[in-house]
Amino acid sequence: QAYLVESGGGLVQPGGSLRLSCTTSGFTLGQSAVAWFREAPGKEREGVACIGNDMSPKYYHDSVKGRFTISKYDAANAVYRQMADLKPADTARYYCAAAGVGRCYGGHYRPDDFPTWGQGTQVTVSS
Repeated sequence: QAYLVESGGGLVQPGGSLRLSCTTSGFTLGQSAVAWFREAPGKEREGVACIGNDMSPKYYHDSVKGRFTISKYDAANAVYRQMADLKPADTARYYCAAAGVGRCYGGHYRPDDFPTWGQGTQVTVSS
């Protein structure tokens, strides 16, 4: 059974940094687009970053541009997301998801476009 495992979440103060990791089980990332989504209480799940199967292109939600960086390492079957200058509005449960080639759709990707998910990791930004 194919699935993803996220790690690296936690409690951080505003302005702090975290690195989230996403690793695979049961499949390889070489031919997969991978996206990070987040879901805050009372809000819809939204995409924050997406990376194509060849480690490019990369797409970011406007609210995280310049602060979040997504990277993909096929040899390690891992995707990382470095988050800097975190804000309370970034508080959410973060999920990584994988799909076939091209699923970032030029940045217009949606949760329904991704069939394989992890269980998520909680990020809380608070002083």
